[in-house]
Amino acid sequence: MMKTVLGLFFTLLWSSAAIATKLGLHSTTPLVLATSRFLIAAALLFCYVYLFQKKYPWPKSQEWRPLIVLGLLNTTIYLGATFWALNYVSAGLFNLFVTTNPFVVAILSSIWLKRKVSLKEWIGMIVAALGLVIAIWPSFTSDEVTLYGVVILGIGMVSMAVGSVYFNKVNLKLPSIVINTWQVSIGGVVLIPITYILEKGNAFLILDHHLFLSLIWLVFVISIGTMLLWFYLLKQDAVRANNWLFMTPIFGYVLASIFLNEPITLLNITATLFVVSGLLISGNIAIRK
Repeated sequence: MMKTVLGLFFTLLWSSAAIATKLGLHSTTPLVLATSRFLIAAALLFCYVYLFQKKYPWPKSQEWRPLIVLGLLNTTIYLGATFWALNYVSAGLFNLFVTTNPFVVAILSSIWLKRKVSLKEWIGMIVAALGLVIAIWPSFTSDEVTLYGVVILGIGMVSMAVGSVYFNKVNLKLPSIVINTWQVSIGGVVLIPITYILEKGNAFLILDHHLFLSLIWLVFVISIGTMLLWFYLLKQDAVRANNWLFMTPIFGYVLASIFLNEPITLLNITATLFVVSGLLISGNIAIRK
């Protein structure tokens, strides 16, 4: 029961990142927002871990390589690519791509970790994915999508999936908060020159309430709090942790309705039923009598 609650709570928080990002994009460009978020989060985490607490260990020599790889996969490539892709693809297509992660993770886990994916897990993932296709189908006819954006988005999603499986494979003994500190720090620093190259001609930054509210939420709730919860779920089971991503667009609809006044349609409700059914079948959500 507790794992179900944590999984749903993670998905709710993860979904809120899109709302906070939309708010921040009123005041700056995607990569400037992403880089600012990572560097601020890295500075706060570093100060807390090594200046205030002084009880957490520094990474050992053999742990630096996995930390660098995780920083590149989970921060620089995944989040950098997805932020950049928002210039070229619809939000609906973005949400649909999120649901590909459980499949990629399941395949990589079966090959890399020798983790057998059960038939009910495959069926559950397929049912959940069908629900998301139903919900997001209108975006294919109403929104403009470019091949370039699809490729960039695909690279980002695969990077997150590889990062999830790699995290389980290397089995770092460091506390989650230390892993997150270095992952965000390394990924954010690497993203600086990439941001300069890609956005130097059109970057802008307006210091207003949209930017501050967006960064406060993205830094404290998403980059710090939600990522720590994500590492906890990954340590339990990488496949089941990624299956919770099927719920991301569903919570996204609710949050968008509340904060952006976007309507919830019959397709959204139908998709919710499919996704929840898929999670029940796969075993992510357990019903206790």
